[in-house]
This record gives sequence, C-alpha cells and structure tokens, in this order.
Amino acid sequence: MNEIVSRSLPIIAIAGNPNSGKTALFNAITGARQHVGNWPGVTVEKKEGRIARGGKSALVVDLPGTYSLGSQALDETIARDFIMRERPDVVINVVDSTNLERNLYLTIQLLDMGVPIVMALNIFDEAEALGIHIDVEALSKDLGVTVVPTVAVRSQGIDELLDAAFAAVSAHSGEDGSGQRAEQDSPGELALALATAQATPVIEQRDQAAERRYQLAAEIAQSVITTSPDSAAESPSQRIDRVALNRWLAYPIFFGVVWAMFQFTFTLSEPLANWLGSAIGAFGAWAEHTLAAAGAPDMVVAFLVDGVIAGLGALLEFAPPIFLLFFAISFLEDIGYMARAALLSDRFMGAIGLHGKAFIPMILGFGCNVTGILAARSLDSPRDRLISVLVNPLISCSARLPVYVLFAGVFFPKQRGLVVFSLYALGVVLAASVAKALSIFIKPDVSSTFVMELPPYRMPKMSGVLLQTWERGKEFLHKAGTVILLAVVVVWALSNLPPGVAPGSSDSLIGRIGSAIAPILKPAGFGTWQAAAALVFGAVAKELIVGTLGVLYGTGGMGLAGAIQANWTPLSAYAFLVMSLVYMPCVATTAAIRRETSSRAWTAFAVVYPLVLAWVLAVIVYQFGSLLGLA
Repeated sequence: MNEIVSRSLPIIAIAGNPNSGKTALFNAITGARQHVGNWPGVTVEKKEGRIARGGKSALVVDLPGTYSLGSQALDETIARDFIMRERPDVVINVVDSTNLERNLYLTIQLLDMGVPIVMALNIFDEAEALGIHIDVEALSKDLGVTVVPTVAVRSQGIDELLDAAFAAVSAHSGEDGSGQRAEQDSPGELALALATAQATPVIEQRDQAAERRYQLAAEIAQSVITTSPDSAAESPSQRIDRVALNRWLAYPIFFGVVWAMFQFTFTLSEPLANWLGSAIGAFGAWAEHTLAAAGAPDMVVAFLVDGVIAGLGALLEFAPPIFLLFFAISFLEDIGYMARAALLSDRFMGAIGLHGKAFIPMILGFGCNVTGILAARSLDSPRDRLISVLVNPLISCSARLPVYVLFAGVFFPKQRGLVVFSLYALGVVLAASVAKALSIFIKPDVSSTFVMELPPYRMPKMSGVLLQTWERGKEFLHKAGTVILLAVVVVWALSNLPPGVAPGSSDSLIGRIGSAIAPILKPAGFGTWQAAAALVFGAVAKELIVGTLGVLYGTGGMGLAGAIQANWTPLSAYAFLVMSLVYMPCVATTAAIRRETSSRAWTAFAVVYPLVLAWVLAVIVYQFGSLLGLA
C-alpha cells in the first residue's frame, strides 16, 4: 500500500471492534471536520479529520472495524498495513466496556505490534447499568496504557481522551522533554509476559499465539471486572431479543420493520418532493422566460430548459425520499437492529449454499452494488466471493429508488410502500435463487468461521445519525451533478440530432435507438421507444432512467408524472419496474465485477444473465397480469 496520509501532522488512528462505538467516537472527535474518501488502491471508505487542541493539530484516521489484525480479510489488511507502515503517533483503541474480554484480543495485538496506545473504554454507562464494574486503574496498570472511560454518543470523556492522546503524541515525538522519540509505551506485566514469550510475529497468526492472546485477555478481564449481584438478571436488550429474535416472530418483525421503513420514507417525503417538484418547475419557467427575454438562441434555451433543468430536475425531485431512506437505515444501525437483521439474514445463507459472512455484501448492496461487490473481499472462500459478486447486482441499490418512487407514486399512491418493498424483496429472492443455482455448479473450496456480535439496543445520537445520512446522501447529489448531468446532456443532444428533426421525436438519434429495441420490449407491455431509450441510458446509471424520461418527454417535475400516466398502465408500469430492478448492472458495477473477478467471461455472464432474466420476468408479469384482466 502506498503512502496513505501526509506526515506533516501527527497521526492519531482509531481502531476497534465492530459495534464498539468506534464510529460514534470518531464523529464526536471530528464532528463536521471529517473527510470521507477511499483508501489508495481500493474502493473502501476512508474517514479522516483534522483536530486542534492546546495549540497543536493532528490528523485523525478512522481505521476499518476489525476483530483482529491477523486474517487476510481486506478490512483487517488495511488496518494492519496502516499501523505497520504508517506508524501512527498514537492509536486510540476503542473497547466495548460491556464485552471487555472479547475486545482485549485486538488490544493485545496492538501492544504486540509496539504502537503507542490510549484506550477509550467506551459504552461505559451501559456496562455500569448492567452491573459490570471495571477497575480502570488496574486495567491501565495491567496493559501499561492510559485508559479513559467514554460514552461517545453523549461526548462524555472525549476531552480527557484527547488530552491523553495528544500527551501520547508528544511522548512519541520526543516533545515531552525526553529528548527522544518513543517507539512504544511500556507494556504492563501481563502484556509484557506474552510479548516476550511470543516469537511468532502477529501477522502470521499462529494458533498457539492466538490461544495465548485469548488466555491473556480472559485473565485481564477477570482481574479488573467485578459484577453486581443483580448483574445476572436479564438485560433490557436480552428481553427485547427474546421477542425480536424469537424463532417464530423474528422474520415477521423483520419484514414489518422494513415495510415501516418504506412507509416512513414515502409518507414523510411526499410533501417535500411535491414542493421540490413545483420549485423546479417554477425555476424552469423562470429560466425560459429570462433567457428568451435576454435574446438567447432557441437552441440554448431548449438545451438549458428542456435538457439540463428538465432532466436533472426530474431526478433531484427524488432527493427527499433517498435522504429519508438513508436516515431510516442509519437510525436502525445506531439503535442496534441492523446487526439483528444481519443475524437473521445469516440463517438462510447456508440454505443457498453460501457461508454466513456472505450476508454482508448483500446488505451493503442495498446502498450501492459496487460497495456490496467490494465487501465480498471479506469472504475467505474464492467460490463464495465469486458467487456474491455475481448475484449482488440483483440487490436493489439506492440508484433504483427514483424509478420506484416515480412509478409507484403515479400508479400506486396508496400502496407505494408495499410496491417498493415488493421490489426490494424480489431482488433478495432472485439473488438467493441465483446464488443457490451457482452453488450447485461451483463447488465449495475452503471453510471459514463466522464471527458477529450483537450490540445492545441503545438510543442513537441524532447528530451522528444525521451525519451518516448526509455522508450517504451526498453521494447521490455528487453523482447527479457530475455523471448524470453529463449523461443528461448526451441524451438531449441525441434527441436533437441529426439537425432538422423534431426534438425528442422518433426520428432523432435516440429515437432511432429506442425504436430498434422497442419491439423486444413489447411483450412486456412497455414497447415504446422512450422506455427503450431510458433503459439504454439506465445501463450507465440507474438514476438516468428518470432523467432520460424527463428529457424525452420534454418536461420535469410534476409534468413527468403526467407523461408517465399517459404512456403506461399500472400493469405495464410494474413490469417496467421489475425490468429496471433486474436488468444489467450499471457501468460502475460492471467495472467492479471485472476488477474483482479478473475474468472477462464472468463479467460478460454478470451482464447477460440479468438482462435475460429481467426480460423473462417482465414478460411474465405483464402477460400473466393480462390473463387476469389487470391490463
């Protein structure tokens, strides 16, 4: 891995187990001063932020959550390589106070690597509430590091933690008066005993070394933890899970939560979307009047109004439901339910021939298929990685949402949530079915263990939820302002060429393209050249389906809804939604598949089979619905 960050500033790295509150702590430290990008060479999220304290500044880097630093999983590799090669001035090790023994394994690995550590003993309030009392001074002495109790979601202990971190930075850089740069803190007695007895480097992950670490973690935890007599009583999270994870109730609750999420999204977003649509329409009318009054050429007016504003505006109208959906997902993550949803998903992964870890790429695919495909790197089995990559495009990503919202809002206004839910469910069913079929032909190779911990239920910090919502939603705005804007311009140009044709007619270049494909789509009920052209450009980015229709129908905002209603029926609209869900992956997803499989054959397969499957399903929906008299 190349140089990741500049050494112009001291580096404070944040490392910890998943669900330890690491993200909440990073948000509490950096706030709005954080920057989100990707790690060099890999499309894995990298968060960093600059902080200042006592006249000194530092760069804070949030490492991927990991249980250990010994496997070849991508997240663990990134964290390990960063620590070994970049040598941060101090590592803030975030530890879940309610599960100290499990979290200490990573702590001991960090000590073995010789990096300076300050421990954030996080979720300290919940541990106390559960009757778990940790002797902070004894823990600090055993490990030989500064230990600071924190409650990240309420910003408690953050000042003390930063003071300790900057003190460690000064000690590491030799600014504490020692006159020399310290390479590591002095380890405690137990940690030192393990480090001196171990000859195998941590990155080799020998079984014997791992066993000794687990044993040491257990000894330390046992020596510093005392429990109240009532600590054995059932915790609130355990009481909730007796219902939420009940054998018979878990899945109905899960589907109910998902359905409620969509209902919340569309009910609350409707007035916002209507207002935004009206605003975009009014802006378009003002722009047309202003440009005409200024004497702008008709071609320029048409380009800006009918092309840019109509196409891009038709897409931006759906920003409210997208942001609200991301808000709901972030809320469920912070409250602790998404980890339960992952557990429930894990239960059927074995039934389709995949390892339990394969649920991770599927779930992440709901946000973006590219992210889901890259997450398959966490799977140890090449066979499981391949299958996960090939089926992930069937998972309904957020880019499809504007299409769902448009058509469901026009034809199924009272059942929008149910209609959109059915499409997401269909994507999961199709992904599982194709995975099962592929698992029959692609035989298992290696087995691996699956580790997942359920965090306690907790009330989320709204600032953290809003920050996560913005980080996810701004990607939509960025894409709309770059890739989609460029594509909309191309669509407008093709709809006005060759010179002399009626703009947006079947005689235009885009009309000819759509007309050539339309007969193939006729059995599915939407055999118009506009629909065909929208699907063609939707292969670039799924959001472009809406933008293209906005350009071709020459209207943005609410006018597009009227045009859609005039050219589709409810049955053909649903068939079109099925087609939009399943048919070929977008360009970015296709590129990710090519990169991850290193195979042109598998990439071609990943493009062709969804296209065929989508056509078959759309035809079945329309033809069967017609037989039932729904056309």
